[in-house]
Amino acid sequence: SNQPGSPGRGIALQMQKRGSDAQQDDATMRLSNAISAGVLGRDLTQPEKHSAGTLMHYGFGTVTGAAYGMLAEWTPGVTASAGLPMGAFVWATADEGVVPALGLSKWSSGYSLSTHAMALASHLVFGLTTELVRSSVRKAL
Repeated sequence: SNQPGSPGRGIALQMQKRGSDAQQDDATMRLSNAISAGVLGRDLTQPEKHSAGTLMHYGFGTVTGAAYGMLAEWTPGVTASAGLPMGAFVWATADEGVVPALGLSKWSSGYSLSTHAMALASHLVFGLTTELVRSSVRKAL
């Protein structure tokens, strides 16, 4: 679980005490539920968590991809290696850093090597796809 003293430990404990998150909920579902509780004053139902979590995940990917596209215009070197470094960066900072620090997932030691490899591979595909779309749009302009 969360490392003692981590910034997100309080959030994680607060959610556990409320019992509003199921053990199988992923980070986006937990964050969506925390936002709903804070803004709307109510927990999301399990179907609402699924929908909100999916929306949050794709929204984060869209914002990240747009930021990458803007950065590529100012610093073309970021497009080296077909977007793979960007995908690895998102995996390392978000999945392995920010998400567990906020108490939305376990720290890296709480997951198997195959889980990490699958997450890294998925983010590498995200980086590659983002660069393919960016370069295609840039050529079309």
